[in-house]
Amino acid sequence: MRTERNARIHMRRLYDDFPTIIQRAGTLQVRERSVGNNAKRMHHRTSVSSSPACWRSIPCQHSELRLDYVLACGQTFRWKEFSPGYWTGVLKGRVWTLTQTDEHIWYTVYTNDQRPAQDSDESKVTTEQNDRQHSAKPCKLPKKKIKKEEINPEDKAITGDCPLICKDTDCKKDQEILEDYFQLNISLRTLYQHWESSDPNFQRVAQDFPGIRILRQDPTECLFSFICTSNNNISRITGMIERVCCSLGQRLCQLDSDVYHTFPTLQELAAEGTEAKLRDLGFGYRARFVSESARTILSKHCPDWLESLRLVPYEEAKTALCSLPGVGAKVADCVCLMALDKPEAVPVDTHVWQVAKRDYLPQLGSGNKTLTDRVYRETGLVLL
Repeated sequence: MRTERNARIHMRRLYDDFPTIIQRAGTLQVRERSVGNNAKRMHHRTSVSSSPACWRSIPCQHSELRLDYVLACGQTFRWKEFSPGYWTGVLKGRVWTLTQTDEHIWYTVYTNDQRPAQDSDESKVTTEQNDRQHSAKPCKLPKKKIKKEEINPEDKAITGDCPLICKDTDCKKDQEILEDYFQLNISLRTLYQHWESSDPNFQRVAQDFPGIRILRQDPTECLFSFICTSNNNISRITGMIERVCCSLGQRLCQLDSDVYHTFPTLQELAAEGTEAKLRDLGFGYRARFVSESARTILSKHCPDWLESLRLVPYEEAKTALCSLPGVGAKVADCVCLMALDKPEAVPVDTHVWQVAKRDYLPQLGSGNKTLTDRVYRETGLVLL
């Protein structure tokens, strides 16, 4: 269980990223107008009420989690808002659609058959499963919507050929996956109240940004996603990650015209010819970093090495990550914070540095025009 202090560090990092979140939230409002043309073909995953038997929920208020902030602010790059308020992405080797009401997070999970993924390794898909997935039919749900109060989350029936998981045993595992991914064991409401009473800067903006929390991601996906972030932006990174998954990952299922794949394994990223493929996919100089980092992990460590870094102290984990090609202090801190259970990690870029100077320590990095290693460390300490 994380202490209150460690949980506060989570929120402080997000506070420093509020300018990015504000900009991203504004972009979402513009995008709402552009998704209208897709609404008809997306009806099978754009209404909880269109097929209540295929949806389950977790009690969760907006004050605890805002999907539109958390999934779009640059922590992860695999979720897309295909219709206003409905997010589809890949998590633990399966395809999910998430949405939320005032009191609940609603979710549905797509698979190739009516069975859950194997307990021994939920994140991998076997050849037999892939064969079924290629022939899986997309959901065909009615367009007619019903009122929220007509949703019956206790309805266990599965109708039609909708390739979804709707069993009680599966729902428990799915709920645990989401609770772990969003770290719902941490109460943001209590922490917000405490921080507002102790930090005037936080108090000034907190009410406008409820429910912002750090994700707990798969270490492999998180590492190689953030290797792609250097000199890049969210939109372009998202496209790169989608292309590498389509090219190297395993096919999961198809929803309408959209085909979903797993994130590539270390073995797939380290395979002969991967660097050339990534260059063809538009990765540029990052292609070498991705390929060489995967090979380094497999040759010098083991496939489970990244996950094992969750068990070592923060400085040791960061140093280990920085030994990989293409991994500097910021990428290492992002992975430590968002995948390796290191809440004391504070990723710093020029924007975070400027916020720290403006709101907390005006003389921070005085005389420096660029973010040096020393200024990076000092900024992180200020924000702790």
